[in-house]
Amino acid sequence: MKIALYAFDDITMFHLAAPLMVFGEVTRLGLAQHWETRLWSERAGSIRTEEGYTLGDIADPSVVDWADIVIVPSWPVTLPPIDDALSAQLRTAHQRGVEIAGLCLGSFAIADTGLLAGRAAVTHWTKMDELRERNAHTDTDESVLYIDHGDVMTSAGTASSIDSCLHIVRKHLGSAAATRVARSLVVAPHRDGGQAQYIERPVTTAADDTTIADVMQWALGRLHEPLPIERLADRARMSRRSFIRQFQSATGSTPARWVLEQRLNEARTLLETTTRSIENVAAACGFGSAVTFRQNFTSAFAVAPSAYRKQFTGDS
Repeated sequence: MKIALYAFDDITMFHLAAPLMVFGEVTRLGLAQHWETRLWSERAGSIRTEEGYTLGDIADPSVVDWADIVIVPSWPVTLPPIDDALSAQLRTAHQRGVEIAGLCLGSFAIADTGLLAGRAAVTHWTKMDELRERNAHTDTDESVLYIDHGDVMTSAGTASSIDSCLHIVRKHLGSAAATRVARSLVVAPHRDGGQAQYIERPVTTAADDTTIADVMQWALGRLHEPLPIERLADRARMSRRSFIRQFQSATGSTPARWVLEQRLNEARTLLETTTRSIENVAAACGFGSAVTFRQNFTSAFAVAPSAYRKQFTGDS
């Protein structure tokens, strides 16, 4: 995988470091032999970061012709319109099948190219109104961490860059690889939000509520069993109403939605890493039937389980 990372004067170190760290870990862990990332800008040479550091060995725009993925990891805080040359480079790369991603404020640059016309996009929450006003042809969704249309991707604010890059790893190398990278970096592996086009919502963890966290951990070991709200509430020694309220407060999700997300996550892992039948996967993940499993999986990921498996294993 050849990844071209756009850099410019006054970019922050973090916005460059996040993708370099995630993609570099793929190689360091031996998950893929050739994942290479190069920094580039309008001209070869060096750039100066917002923190005052000078970074050298910056490639010129020709590196875009080399890349499989082009990422704009941020954008100047003044949000200038993208210049014609850079816009043309991104559109041309997209036409030849290169994946394009705008992280954080980099979403503005991608939207300016017109590649998001008629599609949803996300950026840092403080700039969502400006993105909406500036690109009326682009839909916006501030409730998600990132939106991947397959060929074009945008992400929310700063730390979401890590989430987005982990998603890229998962998309190309599978959930096991993404989980290893996440564990190595001591960050949470990604969990899907149950929307088509791989729209992801904030990770649902139990924050400091140890009771809810204990119930979640208990439930993860029993995904193959029925997990109605009443059973979870009994485990927490709470009434149904109190449990739902405290679960939502602690995680930002409902118990039922969270359980479904975990079942789907487990199903993805089994499809990617085993040859179990669809019926077996459905039972192992707690779906009442293969039909119910297929319906939920297709609704969440806009692809049938068998087709999803084929992306990673070649099996039908």
